[in-house]
Amino acid sequence: MTFLLDEIALATARLAEAGVPSPRTDAEEIAAFVHGVRRSELHTVKDADFDALFWEGISRRAAREPLQHITGHAYFRYLELAVGPGVFVPRPETEVMAGWAIETLRAMDVTAPIVVDLGTGSGAIALSIAQEVALAEVHAIEVDPAAYTWAKRNITELGQGRTHLHPEDLAEALPELNGKVDLVISNPPYIPPGAIPRDPEVRDYDPTRALYGSGDDGLGEVRAVERTARRLLRPGGWVAVEHADEQGRAVYLTFPEDNGWRDVRLRQDLTRRDRFVTARLGQD
Repeated sequence: MTFLLDEIALATARLAEAGVPSPRTDAEEIAAFVHGVRRSELHTVKDADFDALFWEGISRRAAREPLQHITGHAYFRYLELAVGPGVFVPRPETEVMAGWAIETLRAMDVTAPIVVDLGTGSGAIALSIAQEVALAEVHAIEVDPAAYTWAKRNITELGQGRTHLHPEDLAEALPELNGKVDLVISNPPYIPPGAIPRDPEVRDYDPTRALYGSGDDGLGEVRAVERTARRLLRPGGWVAVEHADEQGRAVYLTFPEDNGWRDVRLRQDLTRRDRFVTARLGQD
């Protein structure tokens, strides 16, 4: 047992006492970040090379600062994204929606599909699609200046030239693409005004603009996504929009047949909770 591994054990107990959901993983992630090694290599760090900055990181995490703010990165599917204050930290449940979009695009009889990500935040969804769908042309929309800066950084570093960032509002974005888009996807703000997120990492650190939706039910931006998708999509194109687990029925009803939507479905995340709605724009 090395000195670092002993310290990680102590740090794990401290994080558990602070209510951190994954104390051992977070302690190891912080140790690996501080010492410049992989988690699988922590045992190789010599006692003389122990860096006391490890405990600074542990103190920040015990105060429930997001792990991703401490290390400066977040993992999403096959990507490592730069994140920090001012941008929403991408969540594992959103990976399920991104995966659905990727499989849907691969199944399309379209050589170079056009995709629009409304409210891209860090660029997680847009960049995953660009990475995993050959020849996809991806347009990422982000109006918030702080989030736009993070998206620009990630797209510059990871975008491979096929992800285009636009500083536009999601309700008015890309009129030049009206009727030409194959898939629209969005993880918009949807928490109702006045609701208080349970997790301190969300409540105290995620930007409020990325969390709280407009309207009494918080679904004002979801309704804007429906209108924008209806404008942008070609006949037969698809839309996917994320929501809170208790909002599934309300979001489902946001895509009525009278507006041209077909095949509307509630879809679940890995915990089998309603997490996003998909719909196809009719061809009639």
